[in-house]
Amino acid sequence: MAKQLKIKLIRSPIGRPQKQRDVLRGLGLRKMNSTVCLQDTVEIRGMVNKVAHLVSVQECEGDAR
Repeated sequence: MAKQLKIKLIRSPIGRPQKQRDVLRGLGLRKMNSTVCLQDTVEIRGMVNKVAHLVSVQECEGDAR
């Protein structure tokens, strides 16, 4: 099974540039404390790096979504 990342929105995107808000939408994060499990790919890692100050990242356990 491919590795997955558990990404949680921990800081508000209010007052942030539109590009950062778009990245959060692309990751599937809409509300504070929302969590998504995504495949660990180069593209997802790049998106997370752009908003690293707004999210927390862990490895996702099992096949949970």
